[in-house]
Amino acid sequence: MHFDPREQAALREVGLDTDDLRAASEHVREAVEEDAERLAAFFGDGETFYSDMEMAHSASDVQEHSVDHVDLYTHGASLRGYLKFDSWGVPIEGGRVLSEETVELTLGPTVDGRVKFARSADDL
Repeated sequence: MHFDPREQAALREVGLDTDDLRAASEHVREAVEEDAERLAAFFGDGETFYSDMEMAHSASDVQEHSVDHVDLYTHGASLRGYLKFDSWGVPIEGGRVLSEETVELTLGPTVDGRVKFARSADDL
């Protein structure tokens, strides 16, 4: 089950039983897997993407990236993986599809933040 003990207790207080909690947990797992599939499809086999990532040596609010690939996996409610650019990469610790043109990833060490990616700079 993907709910921690406090969440389970709160959900029971509003009337959900164990079967309801299992069903809700399964819906969460399915939603995370669906998001991972959509995110992987968004990045496809790599291309040029644009982001709102803060870069130390850039004066621009929009960054251009050559993405080599994205590798995602899910476990329960967790979505994790790795985003490989042309010359560096970063762990992914979560993500969501905002629209057909824009996604948001929570990136791990070296970035440590949420970053929006789009196929066009105008979509940011």
